[in-house]
Amino acid sequence: MLLSTYLKGFVASVVTSHTFLGVVQAYAQDAGQLRVPSISSSNSHISSAFERGQYLVGPGDLFNLTVFDAKELSGKLEVLNDGSISLPFVGSINVEGLTINQTIDKIRLNLARILLRPDITLSLVTPRPVRIALIGEVEQPGLYTLGTRETLGTEGAVRVSVTGLPTIVDAIQKAGGITQEAKLDGVILKRRTQKKSDQYSELTLDLIDLMLRGDQTQNPFLYDGDVIEIPKDKKLSAEIIKIAAINLSPQTIEVNVIGEVEKPGRLRVNSNTTLTQAILIAGGSHQYRANERKVELVRMSRNGTATLNKFKLNLKEGVSSDKNPILKNGDTIRVKRNLFAKSTDILNEVSGPMGDIMTAISLYNMTDDTFNLKLKENFVLFDREEDGGASQ
Repeated sequence: MLLSTYLKGFVASVVTSHTFLGVVQAYAQDAGQLRVPSISSSNSHISSAFERGQYLVGPGDLFNLTVFDAKELSGKLEVLNDGSISLPFVGSINVEGLTINQTIDKIRLNLARILLRPDITLSLVTPRPVRIALIGEVEQPGLYTLGTRETLGTEGAVRVSVTGLPTIVDAIQKAGGITQEAKLDGVILKRRTQKKSDQYSELTLDLIDLMLRGDQTQNPFLYDGDVIEIPKDKKLSAEIIKIAAINLSPQTIEVNVIGEVEKPGRLRVNSNTTLTQAILIAGGSHQYRANERKVELVRMSRNGTATLNKFKLNLKEGVSSDKNPILKNGDTIRVKRNLFAKSTDILNEVSGPMGDIMTAISLYNMTDDTFNLKLKENFVLFDREEDGGASQ
């Protein structure tokens, strides 16, 4: 009886003082039956993102470890550049590429070398910045680093400070928004699946459902190393036109309107502005000089090449990639001269001294034959003056 009481007291003292390896080995069979501690965080966005166990630990993550009945082992744990964390009385253990639950299991098993029944809680205090690649149909594709606190917004839009793990929409806004040729119902999210592996899992997302119908499942949280690809879609859909007016694309763009318009120059217009709208913003085409059947649109590509398309100006035309396209940043619109404007310009250059006699009104009232005769006479006069009157 005394021996039994003594043994119980001895075991209790062992558990309380966390006697090292010799005692733990006697209870090794219990290690696999310990409960997995819950994951906690002060940020509800982070907690919900980690519940699926997809987050992979990496350098820069800051954890808070609580070991019950062992305050000397509790504290902050930062994942170092080599992917390791340092545990008191245990040493360094590598956790890079593990999920949160796997990290908890590994810490618990290592603490089982010095504790009888390690009961722990691991909380992610500060996630590391998320480094992602954004390619395809965005204004500024490339590599981006997104923190848990960002000020986001496309050009010309109100910039908003957000807190929490970044999402796909956050990344697109960081890259300046989508282009007009973005295939929003086929956005591809690629995510690394295993530690230090080149294998990626792919998920296809529909941002049209997100933007027009509010489906938040199409806007997942991003993790370090994610790749977002927005493919190209040449078809201009009604959904794209609507989305051009919201915060997934730049709010304003700059275009050039030159030629026979009332106010030629560089204009800042809304991102969903069409060809005809830009001409109207520039004061409209010149009544007597513009050739509305020949309106040119010059567009520069990312590789430095330019494309030239010709359109017929029709103010009643709706949005159409063939007849009335939506403009891109940097587009140049040229409204060409009509025959009357070309003729008067030539006449003004050739017969400058006769400008007081040959007015634009008299020219307008001439018949074609009279005009051609007068133009020929002016050329003859010009030749005589150049030749000093020697020949015609």
